Amino acid sequence: DGCGHTVLGPESGTLASINYPQTSPNSTVCEWEIRVKPGQRVQLKFGDFDIDDSDSCHSSYLRVHNGIGPTRTEIGKYCGFGFQMDGLITSKSNEVTVQFMSGTHTSGRGFLAAYSTTDKSDLITCLDNASHFSEPEFNKYCPAGCVIPFADVSGTIPHGYRDSSSLCMAGVHAGVVSNTLGGQINVVISKGIPYYEGSLANNVTSKVGPLSTSLFTFKTSGCYGTLGMESGVIPDSQITASSVLEWSAQTGQVNIWKPENARLKRVGPPWAAFISDEHQWLQIDLNKEKRITGIVTTGSTLAEFYYFVSAYRILYSDDAQKWTVYREPGMDKDKIFQGNTELYQEVRNNFIPPIIARFFRINPLKWHQKIAMKVELLGCQFSIGRAPKITVPPPQKKNGNKNDFSDDVIHSVKTSLQTDKTPFTPEIKNTTVTPSVTKDVALAAVLVPVLVMVFTTLILILVCAWHWRNRKKKAEGTYDLPYWDRAGWWKGVKQFLPTKSADHEETPVRYSSSEIGHLRPREVPTMLQTESAEYAQPLVGGIVSTLHQRSTFKPEEGKEARYADLDPYNSPIQEVYHAYAEPLPITGPEYATPIIMDMSSHPSTPLGVPSVSTFKAAGNQAPPLAGTYNKLLSRTDSTSSAQALYDTPKGQLGPGAANELVYQVPQSVAHSTGNKDE
Repeated sequence: DGCGHTVLGPESGTLASINYPQTSPNSTVCEWEIRVKPGQRVQLKFGDFDIDDSDSCHSSYLRVHNGIGPTRTEIGKYCGFGFQMDGLITSKSNEVTVQFMSGTHTSGRGFLAAYSTTDKSDLITCLDNASHFSEPEFNKYCPAGCVIPFADVSGTIPHGYRDSSSLCMAGVHAGVVSNTLGGQINVVISKGIPYYEGSLANNVTSKVGPLSTSLFTFKTSGCYGTLGMESGVIPDSQITASSVLEWSAQTGQVNIWKPENARLKRVGPPWAAFISDEHQWLQIDLNKEKRITGIVTTGSTLAEFYYFVSAYRILYSDDAQKWTVYREPGMDKDKIFQGNTELYQEVRNNFIPPIIARFFRINPLKWHQKIAMKVELLGCQFSIGRAPKITVPPPQKKNGNKNDFSDDVIHSVKTSLQTDKTPFTPEIKNTTVTPSVTKDVALAAVLVPVLVMVFTTLILILVCAWHWRNRKKKAEGTYDLPYWDRAGWWKGVKQFLPTKSADHEETPVRYSSSEIGHLRPREVPTMLQTESAEYAQPLVGGIVSTLHQRSTFKPEEGKEARYADLDPYNSPIQEVYHAYAEPLPITGPEYATPIIMDMSSHPSTPLGVPSVSTFKAAGNQAPPLAGTYNKLLSRTDSTSSAQALYDTPKGQLGPGAANELVYQVPQSVAHSTGNKDE
């Protein structure tokens, strides 16, 4: 009468004293006999130990023995409040006896322990949680029987579980380990979240949890996708049932709750059986063999129809003729799955190991008012191998009626490895990559970086060569004008421009910069050409000015402009770079900016040479070309006196100046004649 929570599995299990974690009652005793496979040994680990030691382990204690029965030998006898057991207690054989004796005492919780075979070196107990481990990722072995009423779980998949949750109980809730078998878990720790949802899964109720500093999740195979009920991948024709509820409303409308209505999260009524008994079923044809790892169910989801299935069992088949009832390995009874507790909540159950089948049946065993449900299957494609099918005895009919299940009799099948090949090509999903694909991936991983490096090197070489070429040109002192600054381009574009009227045409000045440097001021006008002028006289001396937009000078044709020496007379061979004057404003005066030639350094210029102006006088008369120095009026703006006929040239004239300013005047033929074609 002193035995508490107990699950003894074939490879692991959990045992606790009565009333744990409360104070154990007086004068109670319990004895557990543990057996594992021959050739293996048993290891025992305590999660909590709190036994009264006031009488030196005389009346209250825990004793562990090697073997079972009268031939057993004692390994150790233990008692004490808050006793910390370092390490594991290991047997010498595959059999162990654990004896708990509770005498007269006033306090003491008793104990909770876990056992497994000695090959599970990372065994933990059902009381361990994520906060007990500092690693960000670790593997542990959970014993069977960790669904215990005194442990808490907060959270759900895929969001994660609160760090205060029992690792093994959360593993059962997540569907990564079985409560009756135990198993390995791979835990990943991450940052906590403000709120943890609650849900019901695998007979474990997860509670709503508050904010925590960290949470944990489990690494899995990834075979938990939906198989097509909700999405409609499974067509209506592949969903059938034993019967269909059909009834007429008060308005006369006929309602039929067909099998195809049994799609999870689908708006509307569910599937419901016409007769509510244990022989009803809902069948789903997956069209090919699939690996089925879980099922999610709800009730009717209609508030006015409070119908749901609270317990059911699962059957599966390859041909829809011979059916197998799902059982957990090592169990001789059918697995009964917990269903819904109300009509809205989604309840998940996982299959460990998974089911490999094409046809899937749900057989309701308990329900509320009527059999009604919506369903979704979880799993993935099946590609290789077949899991052993479990021998299932024919179901025993309580009422002895041999006609029950009619044409849906469940046939028992022998356990064997199925090697039959299906007539279709299996789809591959969640499997490892084939060797050939692996080689291709490795080859691509090598070639792609090499190609990137080669192309990068070529680009760098081209950039360096271009840069070196530009530096070489600068070192040689060359400067190429852009294509659009050359005279040839302008002549090509000019033919598309509208022809100017005769009133605005002027005679252009054609000259050679190399010859101007050797001519005397009087000989300069003889070099002027008589073609129509569109450009003002360019500068032939002085410092090159900054170029601006809308230049009115026409570039010299036939020769490429270069930078010139500051003194064109001392360097007559070099060509002069022709800077252009400011463009004439559209609404301003019709005179161009004066052209200044500083002849002070020219030795051949006599003092008696008259000034020559390039500016047009009022009317059509040209200014005189000969005479003595005329003092030019200062240049005025639009508000100055209108009597100024000439712009004042840059520089100042003095009576004692030894040099004179020479101006060139374009020929005035075009002022009185019509337009001339160039």
